[in-house]
Amino acid sequence: MSSHARGVLLLILTTALWGSTFAVVKTLGETLDASVLIAWRFLIATVALAPALLLYRPAIRTDQNAPNRSSLTKDGFILGLWLIAGYGTQTIALQTTGANRAAFFTALSVILVPVWLTFAQRRPLPLTLWGALPLAVLGLAFLSWEGGALVVGDAWALGCAVTYAGFIVTLERLAHRHDALPFTLAQLITVTVVAWLWAAIAAPNNLWPPPQAWAPLLYLGIAATAVTTLLQTVGQRHVSAAEASLIYALEPVTATAFSYLLINERVGLRGALGGVLVVIATVLSQRAGRDPHAETPTPTAQADT
Repeated sequence: MSSHARGVLLLILTTALWGSTFAVVKTLGETLDASVLIAWRFLIATVALAPALLLYRPAIRTDQNAPNRSSLTKDGFILGLWLIAGYGTQTIALQTTGANRAAFFTALSVILVPVWLTFAQRRPLPLTLWGALPLAVLGLAFLSWEGGALVVGDAWALGCAVTYAGFIVTLERLAHRHDALPFTLAQLITVTVVAWLWAAIAAPNNLWPPPQAWAPLLYLGIAATAVTTLLQTVGQRHVSAAEASLIYALEPVTATAFSYLLINERVGLRGALGGVLVVIATVLSQRAGRDPHAETPTPTAQADT
């Protein structure tokens, strides 16, 4: 099997694991406060990923962007704040809206990234985005129509799309400064610390999960956070950003499948049509983002070894 094929399979597995989290988080949200859920999820992920540092051998870099401990801490803190904003809004959203519906709302982050960059770089809005945006809005209208009136969870899910788009844009600007493993751990540690402070304020008397919550928490922390982070890092070494974005567009589809299998959430005809429109809009939006962005160094080709 070629390295490219392995990379594609790793990213498909990553997307499937991400899709499964919507149903799991929604179920956990019935017994845990959002802050407590995130605090335990990221503490488990940090503990699970930390031993990898024992095998870590930093690359020797002589360029002006060579990493140092202070910039790693600062950039990891910035990314961590964006990350907890995304996970926090998503977790709160799932307390009042459906898992598959939240997944399609959250998928708007992929569309918002090129929009965000277009305004930040003061470039004309590409024609493909002019087509993707109304398709996305129409798709969300169908999803909302099927689920009845808009609920507060839908607004939180849209907030997740906005904040996660901010995370993606900021990550693109900062990722090239640091090696993947220590940078990822810096982000996870930031989210863990901030989430525990949040939990101590929001739910000081309910910090310890009930026995039935431990299995899904371990799954979220290890498989859906630590493992997916590593799979994504390895997979994207051999798969282009354009290809990866198309694979990630499958996340709401896998979320719908897992929501049906795990918690028996069903999607009707209107919801299915809305979901298809959101996925099409997501794919279209990526055609607007294939050129390197101004703040991102153009990658050089590397031969497989």
